[in-house]
Amino acid sequence: MTTFYIYFSDCSYGIIKIVGMDITESINPRSKFLDTISIGKAIELFIDEEVKGLKGILKEKSSIEKIITAVAETIKNGGRIFYVGAGTSGRIGVIDASEIPPTFSISHNKIQAIIAGGKKAVFSSIEKAEDDVKSAIKAIRGKNIGDKDMVIGISASGKTPFVLSALKEAKRKKAETWLITFNKIQMPSFVNGLVNILVGPEIIAGSTRLKSGTATKVILNMISTLSMVKLGKVYQNLMVDVKPVNKKLWKRARNIIIQVTGVKEEEAEGILKRARGNVKMAILMKVKGVGYSEARRLLMRYDGMLREALR
Repeated sequence: MTTFYIYFSDCSYGIIKIVGMDITESINPRSKFLDTISIGKAIELFIDEEVKGLKGILKEKSSIEKIITAVAETIKNGGRIFYVGAGTSGRIGVIDASEIPPTFSISHNKIQAIIAGGKKAVFSSIEKAEDDVKSAIKAIRGKNIGDKDMVIGISASGKTPFVLSALKEAKRKKAETWLITFNKIQMPSFVNGLVNILVGPEIIAGSTRLKSGTATKVILNMISTLSMVKLGKVYQNLMVDVKPVNKKLWKRARNIIIQVTGVKEEEAEGILKRARGNVKMAILMKVKGVGYSEARRLLMRYDGMLREALR
């Protein structure tokens, strides 16, 4: 006998007991006639449910704050972050991890993703992979995960064998472990923290690529982005650690220098070149009136925190 949550239009939940039913598998009464309503009405329902699902994230603000702080501390202390998921959860983890290096100029090994089924599962559905506990253990061991690292499991149901096995193995290796889920579960003994978001039943029962998937994307965005902010990768709301590896990013880097220092485009271009493409160095060189070596020394002195170095 498990708990079944009935989702009401005001984003609240009614509770009854039913055999073998999780929130992620339960029926959303608002979409019971989804196959009979117009596309226009279906669009309205879809958006309404997505928004209500996202509001559920705020109820777990405290645990999200803790996981962000833990991620920042792990990276600061030389550790690595690993997202672990199967299916949609795994793919979203891959997306978030792959976008961090060019945005914040950190190495690709600092935030990594492990997906059940491996690289093939990024592009194709491999449903049996989520039950492969041996592969999960092998993946953790293959990454040489240890006590400096942090593993974040993502499982909409909170019960995915691949994810839980990976977390158990990571904990055995003395890594810090967290679990993000959209089902009401007790915190497993092998995790340090639980982010338990109740977004409510999906408009198609069990299809967690919908509200749960959207919430996963937002939560991982917050974790990676705000931890990078805490590590000094952002000044004001500007990505001052951007890697200008193509024309678009070079232009963005130049515009950041213009925004912060007030120089004209031509001067910003010259400073950026002299700073060897490093936006923080370029800003320090201009504002402090120093050369490359002194700007580098200042940044190192303040652990890469531009705001501190500018004081």
